[in-house]
Amino acid sequence: MTAMLLLEHVLAFIAPALGVALVLALGLRLRRAGRFGRGTQVAILVTGGVLVLLTGLVVFGRDGRVATYAALVLVQGSLAWWLRGR
Repeated sequence: MTAMLLLEHVLAFIAPALGVALVLALGLRLRRAGRFGRGTQVAILVTGGVLVLLTGLVVFGRDGRVATYAALVLVQGSLAWWLRGR
């Protein structure tokens, strides 16, 4: 596997977490965002999302399961709710 192909696979793996995090951070910015900046909010949300995706990969043995994506939305939504309250 070449380095470019590996990079493509990694980016495709974290793309759902990054997409949901960006949408949530935009929504948090439109309302009261607390003391965290937009970059910190996105970093916290992406980190939580990638951990969920990695857990889904370990539990199910492959990525792309609907249960993993449901957990991704649940965890990132909960993190966004927590960030909004800070």
